[in-house]
Amino acid sequence: MSGSREAILEAIRKNHIQGDRARPNVPLFDQAAPADLKELFQKSLERMGGKLLTPDAADPMAPVRQAIVKAGPVLSCVPEFEGDMKVTPQTKPTDIAPVEYAVLRAAFGVAETGSLCFTEKQLLVNTTGFLPQHLIILLDPAQIVYNLHNAYQRPEWTQAHYAVFQSGPSATADIEGVLVHGAQGVRSLSVLFHPAS
Repeated sequence: MSGSREAILEAIRKNHIQGDRARPNVPLFDQAAPADLKELFQKSLERMGGKLLTPDAADPMAPVRQAIVKAGPVLSCVPEFEGDMKVTPQTKPTDIAPVEYAVLRAAFGVAETGSLCFTEKQLLVNTTGFLPQHLIILLDPAQIVYNLHNAYQRPEWTQAHYAVFQSGPSATADIEGVLVHGAQGVRSLSVLFHPAS
């Protein structure tokens, strides 16, 4: 290690305050929260390029099967749906690269932004949220919060080792305004409201 890098790290260690400190009391800014968070979530999700799947009461996983329209490996991280690829303790992050579709459950959703939160518990392998071409997400409607202020009060931020928000598919545009989906991540993101069992 270089001397200057070691000096910087030593200064950080020396000045780091140990112990638990109370977090600041931040208002939730949820006075304008609508009664129906599902409707706001759907609008926000669609604004971000995501799609809400139509539930089927007779066959809850039918919308998931119908969303799988291309050939390729399907990875399921949920017990409700059987994929043809399984995550095992030996699965490496790069093993997810050939996956066409990944089916997983979000820890919770954020209505105001259409965002979904995933932790290592839902992803099983952290690259599951980014390397597949398409994500199909199960979301318990009871787990939708109004805004990010409410989201950061959730236990996922203090109990998980890894947590990430995703809002719609990846997209990028150049100066000429050509929009490309999937340039740095998933090409599509679909959500099915499905209560957790």
